[in-house]
Amino acid sequence: MKIKVKKLSYGKVLKLPKEKPITPKRTSWLFRTLMKIASAGELKATHFKHTKIGMEKLGKNEPCLYLMNHSSFIDLKIVSTILYPRRYNIVMTSDGFVGKRWLMRNLGCIPTNKFVTDIALVRNMAHCLNELKTSILLYPEASYTFDGTATTLPYGLGKCIKILGVPVVMIKTQGAFLHDPLYNGLQIRNVDVSATTEYLLSPEQINNMSVDEINAIVQDRFTFDNFRYQQEHNIVVDEPFRADGLERVLYKCPHCLAEGATLGQGTKLVCNNCGVTYRLDEYGFLQCENAESKFNHIPDWYKWERQCVKEDILNGKYLLEIDVDVIVMKGYKAVYDIGQGHLTHDSSGFRLIADNGQLDYVQPAQLSYSLYADYFWYEIGDVICIGNNEMLYYCFPRNAQGVVAKTRLATEEIFKIGF
Repeated sequence: MKIKVKKLSYGKVLKLPKEKPITPKRTSWLFRTLMKIASAGELKATHFKHTKIGMEKLGKNEPCLYLMNHSSFIDLKIVSTILYPRRYNIVMTSDGFVGKRWLMRNLGCIPTNKFVTDIALVRNMAHCLNELKTSILLYPEASYTFDGTATTLPYGLGKCIKILGVPVVMIKTQGAFLHDPLYNGLQIRNVDVSATTEYLLSPEQINNMSVDEINAIVQDRFTFDNFRYQQEHNIVVDEPFRADGLERVLYKCPHCLAEGATLGQGTKLVCNNCGVTYRLDEYGFLQCENAESKFNHIPDWYKWERQCVKEDILNGKYLLEIDVDVIVMKGYKAVYDIGQGHLTHDSSGFRLIADNGQLDYVQPAQLSYSLYADYFWYEIGDVICIGNNEMLYYCFPRNAQGVVAKTRLATEEIFKIGF
């Protein structure tokens, strides 16, 4: 999928008219049917299976809040099939509306900016549930998983569930990440995919629970490890490209401690600084070929990288300074390439300078608990996105391998430390 990009100076972007708010629309039977038909081919190829737990508790036309883990683009195809013919609206990232506002609205999508406080979103969700009598599909993680484990959930999720006061249903996928992991550059693997739909909380339970209790239940359901699932179920992923792009996740060598020197290609991850080579086998294990193995499990390596970042932050050593190409989003007609800029990130937050100083944006560290970071964003490149409800700034690092993952880890750890 691509996005409409125009070349424009930042000054001219500022003069563009402000986008009118989008009111959610009740989806038609036609669009829901077309989505299901369009999804059938890929799901059939994955031998898709669906299991229901406790779903008899949900009334046939009773609106609810669906919470789904976010693994890959196939997620939307899964829900288009398993929820049919129920009506539902989808909370999605606002950049999905660019050049496709009419289509996305008719598909029932509700735009929001990731990791930005959006009071209007809760109001729009309540409008769908109470006025349109449709359910809501929400990906509370907001971003795809990098290492196959659950990403950070917002504390405000429990509060949102309390406010909405409707049944909560969990949709959890198995195999979706292994089928198309984000780091692997949109290369599809031959892996079976399944999903489980579970009735999680009734309105009565929600009413009698605290926000912390609700968050604890949701957090428990959002605990998973896709690589461990592969290993425990002996799932074979034997594609010769399965390690392509793995340096996006495993950017720091645990042997020589060099950052940005690893390269995932074919079935191997090689450190070009010290030469240590790991092979990603067919069952998702890492096997070191020429040294004593430091890790055999990708999430463990990623967890170690997080700890390294945390130590740098606590010791006052963490600093990102990098040249970036900058694309700005204002409205839904297009996104605007304003040229090169310079991005800085430390314990105080982000600062982006671009277009000869016309753009000088500062984002405090405590503005958000995580970061909108993505690989191969709309087939343009790996991206770090910052901004607010007025404008978003998509920063594409130049010649800096592993920066995207490290910056997301740093953003989360700085927020938790409380700078």
